[in-house]
Amino acid sequence: MIPVIAIHGGAGTITRADLSAETERDYHAALDRVLQGGQRVLEQGGDALDAVTEAVFRLEECPLFNAGKGAVFTHAGTHELDASIMDGRTLGAGAVACVKTLRNPILAARRVMEDGRHVLLVGEGAEAFARAAGLETVPNDYYFTEARYVQWRRALAEGRAGLLDHDAQALAAQPEPIDADTKMGTVGAVALDARGNLAAATSTGGVTDKRAGRVGDSPLIGAGCYANNRTVAVSCTGSGETFIRLLAAHDVSALMEYRGLPLAEACDRVVMEKLPAIGGRGGLIAVDAQGSVHMPFNTEGMYRGSARAGGSRLTAIYRNAKDEGRG
Repeated sequence: MIPVIAIHGGAGTITRADLSAETERDYHAALDRVLQGGQRVLEQGGDALDAVTEAVFRLEECPLFNAGKGAVFTHAGTHELDASIMDGRTLGAGAVACVKTLRNPILAARRVMEDGRHVLLVGEGAEAFARAAGLETVPNDYYFTEARYVQWRRALAEGRAGLLDHDAQALAAQPEPIDADTKMGTVGAVALDARGNLAAATSTGGVTDKRAGRVGDSPLIGAGCYANNRTVAVSCTGSGETFIRLLAAHDVSALMEYRGLPLAEACDRVVMEKLPAIGGRGGLIAVDAQGSVHMPFNTEGMYRGSARAGGSRLTAIYRNAKDEGRG
């Protein structure tokens, strides 16, 4: 079994015309650094859980992505973050939602899973649990970046509540309003280790100008994150409410287990057929129990990458990825 990891950093309207060459290079470099961290864990014999934790931790530390540092603003001008993780070997899972003071929500989700008493903790209760576990806390303005602030102010001025992250990026850059459902900002990782164990992790700052207290699919096991050694590990990014209604991550697993569909067909059925049927846009990354990787999306682009232990690292942004990054 050759270990493998895949990551994503959001999906949506991402075209070559939207990104400068410098910004494009920055995203490829960031994705490569994240992959490198997860790949190293797997090459050193680490668990899939440790690999996805490391990858999402790195994504949360990078202000280019909407998770941890660089999270988007709520309507109230604050930041509320969500994260989840799942162990395909035991079906153990942990998640936190609506946290405002945790530097790395994915570490808190991992502690919830390891504690084993609950699966999902929210708000002040999740933060108290994380503090007791010795995890780092930060003031809410730690998540601030000027780019996210500009997005939020523009969204407020134009009454565009609920902007998905990369829609809001484009809105801040363009003189005219754009479709509010064209870019989704969540990060995630899936991995298979040398022992055949699968794991998935997902983290997000949500959607720009969201209502305080809004929870999307990212911290909901089966909606935005799922892993089962019998089938697949999945992390989703997109219009969270539709992924929740469809239980998108688990649906991929169910199609594989109950219908016998191969990985790519199961993923494409969810992303290209079922989600669009209810207005859902976005994508997912998935790795199955045999180490196959599939990363479909029904938008113009998705920040993504994959790497096998001992192999090269591949990163991509656009739909046609033939000429994109190689680590």
